[in-house]
Amino acid sequence: MTDIKPLFDEAPIMKEPIIIAGPCSAESEKQVLDTAKELAAGGVKIFRAGIWKPRTMPGCFEGVGIAGLPWLIKVKEETGMKVGTEVASKSHVISALSAGVDIIWIGARTSASPFAMQEIADTLQEMGRDIPVLIKNPVNPDLDLWIGAVTRIYNAGIRRIGVIHRGFSSYGKHIYRNQPMWALPFEFARRFPNIPVICDPSHISGAHDLVAPLSRHALDMGFDGLMIESHCNPECALSDAKQQLLPSELVALVKELKVREKPTGTPELDALRSEIDQIDHELLELLAKRMGVSKKIGEYKKAHNMMVVQLGRHDTIMKERTETGEKLGLPKEFTGKIMSSIHEESVKRQL
Repeated sequence: MTDIKPLFDEAPIMKEPIIIAGPCSAESEKQVLDTAKELAAGGVKIFRAGIWKPRTMPGCFEGVGIAGLPWLIKVKEETGMKVGTEVASKSHVISALSAGVDIIWIGARTSASPFAMQEIADTLQEMGRDIPVLIKNPVNPDLDLWIGAVTRIYNAGIRRIGVIHRGFSSYGKHIYRNQPMWALPFEFARRFPNIPVICDPSHISGAHDLVAPLSRHALDMGFDGLMIESHCNPECALSDAKQQLLPSELVALVKELKVREKPTGTPELDALRSEIDQIDHELLELLAKRMGVSKKIGEYKKAHNMMVVQLGRHDTIMKERTETGEKLGLPKEFTGKIMSSIHEESVKRQL
């Protein structure tokens, strides 16, 4: 993919990180225009809003559909912003492009389906439009699947291609809604250095207060831009209310973001450091989960008039864990110190 074109022809946009902002869902004409006008006044040049929303459970708000496309075009006419929305099928592509949408993106659920990706690619080829297309990473951490989705769009004749890193789904309670697994987007960028990689801190974090630090972190690591969700009244949003910023908050964040030169470190080193960060988060999450189980054990022991500390079990655990650690290449003393600290905290939770 050596003949990739810039996403946008306008040089001023490309001198700074690409910022794409707007509500998770287009809910009403007023909501869309109110949000867009505030963002445009703050210097944001690209507006996003979901028209069709893939939901896990039936009965949830699944978007307003084609009724919302004229709202996006009105944003374009009244603010001069470029406008984009997510597509997941042939009919979505035809409706969005026919309405005059400037950019389309393909969501994580769709990029995981080769059949859906091929249908979208075939439709784009039939329509003969080299519109900017952004492809989010698949829900599961499969780099080849992501590359395959991009390749299908490229083979359809599209040369204005970018990808969006929105994290990966995982089971259980975690710090982030979707795990960043930074090594994967770094590896993608290493293989395809001419394709812009945009970070979606809203979907990675899933939380309003984590969007700003993740945005700074992404740009510091060399991402080419950000896609951030913003709503004029986040508390009343019909989808993803917890992760959306007020337009004023988003504008303030963008103004404080510093444009940096590409990192001087190697992509390989950056990926390894980010992998360490991810593992540390997972360790903390597992420790928190373990302490939660310890608390439940303590409640059970109290209810059944049992002693908190059972020396026989403690000795067995220490022996088994240190032996397991040795098999994994960890020094016995190191594993013993860690397990002793964990056991001490577990006992506190049971008292």
